[in-house]
Amino acid sequence: MEKDALEEVLGTIHALLEAEGMYEAANLVREHSARTEQTGYDNWNGGTEIWEVQFEVPAPEFARLGTKRAQIEEQISARLKPVLEQETQDWYSAKIIPLKVTHKDWRTAGIALPRQVRLNILDGLRLNDVAWYGQLDDVEFLSRLFELEQLPSTDDRFKDAAGDIWQHRMNNDDWSRDWLFSDNRFNLVDGPAERFLRFLCEMVHPLVRPDRDDVINLVSLFNEQIRQVGWELFEEERVAGRPRFAYRRLIDSGARVVNRARTVSDALDAGWMAKEIERLEHAVERDPALAIGTAKELVETCCKTILTKRSVEFSKSDDLGNLTKKVATELKLVPEGISDEAKGAENIKLILRNLTQLTNNLAQLRGLYGTGHGRDGQHRGLQPRHARLAVASAVAFIDFIAETYRQREVSRAPSEEGDAPLRRRVQTITTRTK
Repeated sequence: MEKDALEEVLGTIHALLEAEGMYEAANLVREHSARTEQTGYDNWNGGTEIWEVQFEVPAPEFARLGTKRAQIEEQISARLKPVLEQETQDWYSAKIIPLKVTHKDWRTAGIALPRQVRLNILDGLRLNDVAWYGQLDDVEFLSRLFELEQLPSTDDRFKDAAGDIWQHRMNNDDWSRDWLFSDNRFNLVDGPAERFLRFLCEMVHPLVRPDRDDVINLVSLFNEQIRQVGWELFEEERVAGRPRFAYRRLIDSGARVVNRARTVSDALDAGWMAKEIERLEHAVERDPALAIGTAKELVETCCKTILTKRSVEFSKSDDLGNLTKKVATELKLVPEGISDEAKGAENIKLILRNLTQLTNNLAQLRGLYGTGHGRDGQHRGLQPRHARLAVASAVAFIDFIAETYRQREVSRAPSEEGDAPLRRRVQTITTRTK
């Protein structure tokens, strides 16, 4: 299909989607480029070409859409047929695909480590009087990271960096101990992120700093800064029983937890949950208090969503404990619902009791350290690891009750409800969640 013809088709599809209230699909058609690609051929009825209208969506949005992609594809495909059936007998369907990364520096793009974070770490080393080179001398340490013989000397008496560093640090000792932090040859402050992170890892290498307590303290100080911008040092292996650290992006457990929460939100079609999840994603490392408060709100929203879908009444005065009790009762999560004869019944009961207690603990944690309360000048907030614990607990709870809700809905037949009003409510819920 020619580009101009495709634009006309897409404009019509967009108008239809908007007219029918399918705004997310309409926005996707309007905002993203599309192309047609033949994907098959059917010999039936004289031959029919099979085409896809492929919408190219940037990777972050592609991932955010998650399970909604299939629904949006179906909505667009259903409107392609009436638009095209007067012009062609070929088959067209919509497909959302991730936009290809074409820039050649993708391996290093987006891995910046802000200048201020680096300065904070170097200032911390100065304030705590930490010798960056550990038990080595300057030349020995830097030789582990750089080819000193390939770097120029700042002293014309020497041919390379190794010579002038030795002269001014070991022989004359007329450079300050933190000379490295401002030396442009090494450019720790404004150079590549990888260089600075390798420097931090080398500072806590067992050969450089064999005392385990010193290493753990330094790693904690480093991570306090770099985790705010998406990095961390982690123990990669052990050398003679001592930890050796490497660096990595923070895209593992935290990202998986947030993605799981997003899947729950999609399944429940809960817009407010999506907003809270977005706040969580940005707050866990940078604003633990906000993340803890949002984790509690996420559980509350999930409970209210399910109670509303099940037509269970609740009031504005119901706190989080009351809401979770109502959900537990409605979905038959209460321990009494498990037969004593069931294998491992006591263990299951204990897990369910602890699960419902999670929400109460979240509410208390928010009251102590979360957002929404004034603090005195001596107050010390929680750290990102506490926020990650709160978020993981909240997601574990909403994941379990959302999955239970879906199973209850599947087994809930109108004929078993016993009266017409309840049957109508079930039909309404089914319609809304399709």
